[in-house]
Amino acid sequence: MSEMDNKVQAYKNEIAELESTLPDVTQAYHAFTGACFADGALDAKTKQLIALGIGLFANNEVCTLYHVNEARHKGAGDAEIMEAVAVAAAIGGGHALSQGVMRVQKALNGNGAHLS
Repeated sequence: MSEMDNKVQAYKNEIAELESTLPDVTQAYHAFTGACFADGALDAKTKQLIALGIGLFANNEVCTLYHVNEARHKGAGDAEIMEAVAVAAAIGGGHALSQGVMRVQKALNGNGAHLS
């Protein structure tokens, strides 16, 4: 089993442990996520690629690994997965840039809270 598989399996084991303590919460979570990731207006593969991008943006390793596997199981190829990575990188860079031009420039111009 690869390190990636081990981390995803460890997550699944911990969810199973949570289910023994909070079965209603865990089952509700599984029902909710199952409904969210089912084919609908967006197909399941596209939803997994979106989740991968969000996992990367959130810096969530297990989520990232899990959704790479799920995207592959739903038929995503390596190029599609890497394009999702590129989109996440664009959003991450855009996030920093948008905050820089909005908040930081405002602070530099004396319109924001003073840090010193």
